Amino acid sequence: MNQASTRAIARGATGTRSKRGIMAAAIGVLSGTLALLPYPANAADLQPETLSVQPLAPADENRLYIADVAFKHMVDGRLHVVDGKHMRYLGLVPTAFGGQSVLSPDKRTLYVISTFYSRLARGERTDVVSLYDTATLAYRSEIVIPPRHAQSLNYRGIATVSADGHFLYVQNATPATSVSIVDLQAGKFVAEAQTPGCWGVFATEASSQRFRTLCSDGTLLTVTHDAAGQPSAQKRSARMFDPDTDPVFLHSERVGNTLYFVSFNGNVYGADLSSETPAFAPSWSVLDAADRKGGWKPGGYQLFALHAASGRLYLGMHPRSKEGSHKSPAAEIWTIDLAQRKRIARAPGQNALALAITQGQQPMLYALDAARAGVVSLDPAHGLKPMARLDQVAENAVQLELHQ
Repeated sequence: MNQASTRAIARGATGTRSKRGIMAAAIGVLSGTLALLPYPANAADLQPETLSVQPLAPADENRLYIADVAFKHMVDGRLHVVDGKHMRYLGLVPTAFGGQSVLSPDKRTLYVISTFYSRLARGERTDVVSLYDTATLAYRSEIVIPPRHAQSLNYRGIATVSADGHFLYVQNATPATSVSIVDLQAGKFVAEAQTPGCWGVFATEASSQRFRTLCSDGTLLTVTHDAAGQPSAQKRSARMFDPDTDPVFLHSERVGNTLYFVSFNGNVYGADLSSETPAFAPSWSVLDAADRKGGWKPGGYQLFALHAASGRLYLGMHPRSKEGSHKSPAAEIWTIDLAQRKRIARAPGQNALALAITQGQQPMLYALDAARAGVVSLDPAHGLKPMARLDQVAENAVQLELHQ
């Protein structure tokens, strides 16, 4: 800055010069400064960067899909993809508003059910099923469905795929409940099944033309459809649980054709869905007298995981429970042996809101840490010892799924 410019700005600051004079002097100073900065002799020296999409390393059972509802900007939800074995961030899939996701049975395709508005937060509503390639996370195509899909937090039971991969079932809420049936082979919506008073969609290996839904009276509703996806019959089961005294969480784990549920009071329910009429095993409690005295109860969103081969159930628990504490992060994670019907170990809870476990001979348990907005891997062979973690991976995540 030369002396004349300095004097000009000083005079302007004391009111002896106009604002226009101050601005002109400042521009002159900036121009002089820019003249001193290095500048390439030839613009051709700056080579444009080429963007491309490369296949990810082949996914194994340790690839994680972390659903993020993003409360502060819910029209812009995300699905974070993480290598759980090495705790590396791999990529991101947009899920828009109220997005739910589910993998195809062959794990090659990721289905994302989302809502879009023509003016972002208002305007004409369009609901779509977007198809993504799991090898690259690249978008493939979309299927438009009726604008009724449930704009809820992320739960496994909001969408599911038939065992043969032919049909996608999507939970609706207007607030009346129904299920959209999408023919994935034809790439189109085909039917809507009315399911009043019932919530959640569950499919098993027994039939690819049948799904179940959990009803408010404690029963399961079986909906059967034909090969074209058109509903043909409905049948309600006997009562599995008492919704007034022992309501169950929506989250379930499946072993073959048996679904396992856990109640707010810590009771385990099993539903054998191998035939059209469900068969229910007697429920049993994970709590003993001391646990009840301490007010221990289950809590979280995806609150338990089940390793099929060992029959071990890993359940998030918290003490001093009260009405409304059923979504509390885990203070402890209990290991439950299904065959013995009792707790065999307890470990620190990692503030877990969601749990998922790999199904190999040396399983790894993954937990979403609500306090650190991250994911941590836990070794069941060594008392759920923390092995690795990746923090601040999501804003508001409550669902964790594995590529298996």
